[in-house]
Amino acid sequence: ESAAAMAAAAVDQLGGIDLLVNNAAIYGGMEIDLLLTVDWDYYRRFMAVNMDGALVCIRACWQAMAARGGGAIVNQSSTAAWLYAGFYGLAKVGINGLTQQLAHELGGSGIRINAIAPGPTDTEATRSTVPESIVKDLVKGLAIKRQGTPDDMANMLLFLLSDEASWITGHIFNVDGGQVVRG
Repeated sequence: ESAAAMAAAAVDQLGGIDLLVNNAAIYGGMEIDLLLTVDWDYYRRFMAVNMDGALVCIRACWQAMAARGGGAIVNQSSTAAWLYAGFYGLAKVGINGLTQQLAHELGGSGIRINAIAPGPTDTEATRSTVPESIVKDLVKGLAIKRQGTPDDMANMLLFLLSDEASWITGHIFNVDGGQVVRG
């Protein structure tokens, strides 16, 4: 309901919807547990926000985008989709599949959809969730020996939303300092 209200307000107040960024997530203060032992209610709430929320927002916005001749969507994934990361990684695998499936479903309406997959990024959420010793170990394994910054993510996001990316859809872009290629 709130996503539909958001989309309706954008159409009423701004004249339509051209761009959508799905960035909502439970991350800061996230519970860390195995898939086999995570509390089921927490898991369902986590997946509802981290995976299902993107689809809810896309479903609320795509018709308004199509009515304007298309648009661009960027979903927030994570390198956790490629590396073992429990249910957080599983949610991001879901985002990647959603991105690729919807590229086919929305392309005919002129809507492009991609995802960015940040690696270790220096944010308040990371500082409150990941112990500093683990962050240091992660950075040691990166090709570029530093954490990413919000600006690193924003620059890729802005490119994917721009007309310069007009023939790019269905891709997941690792913005990760070489984390995935170094594995």
